Amino acid sequence: MMKMHAGFRTAAVAAAAGTLLLGLSGCTKYDTTKPSGARTATADDAKPAAAFGTVDCRKAKCVALTFDAGPSRNSPRLLDILKEKKVPATFFLLGKNHIASHPDLVKRMAREGHELASHTWDHKILTDIDDAEIRREFRSVDDAVEKLTGKRPTLMRPPQGRTNDHVSKLAKEEGLAQVLWDVTTKDYTLPPSKTITERAVSQTHRDSIILLHDIYKNTVPAVPGIIDRLKAKGYVFVTVPQLLAPGKAEPGKIYKP
Repeated sequence: MMKMHAGFRTAAVAAAAGTLLLGLSGCTKYDTTKPSGARTATADDAKPAAAFGTVDCRKAKCVALTFDAGPSRNSPRLLDILKEKKVPATFFLLGKNHIASHPDLVKRMAREGHELASHTWDHKILTDIDDAEIRREFRSVDDAVEKLTGKRPTLMRPPQGRTNDHVSKLAKEEGLAQVLWDVTTKDYTLPPSKTITERAVSQTHRDSIILLHDIYKNTVPAVPGIIDRLKAKGYVFVTVPQLLAPGKAEPGKIYKP
């Protein structure tokens, strides 16, 4: 589901707090902000928000575990693992056939302290549809999550990571910041769980945002190994808002390590 189209190329030019990315056509461009850039943009004495205890990512070696396109029938086991290991995650939820089919899991995710975000309603490529459709993709998920949990999402992940400045403008109007990633296990190709674990651990560094999908059968069994091995390396797991704290995700901005 998250596989990039063939021919997708990126070019990066380092900027003070972000990166300029060139997308599919070579002329699609947008700026990204690193988590460290979000943190340093705030007064030094500001207090970071934290759900699973107080974590200051200006000092701790933080990483964010994120899951796209759920909830699914695999999510209960995943939530059991996260609860047992005391690890918070950020869930980029898909609306159609997911939020709509598993409302109790959405409530459980919120109740157990995870961050709930949007992965759109129909997983449409946002750069390929008109403004009205983009707004529907945003609002349908946000309305559904708010109805179930009382809290409206402030984060969104574009399907396949496909975005541009115009999508960012519309996201800003809806109060949404976009969150990309730097670690992918390509679990959508259904590799063995051991391979998923190895790929996640080998790519992760401080401030990484790890992309996984709890909709695939081999992903959830890989999660305990990812957590245990990264903890052994001194990493602390946080939600995306914790990773940015004491800064806050600003609507219209794109965050990527």
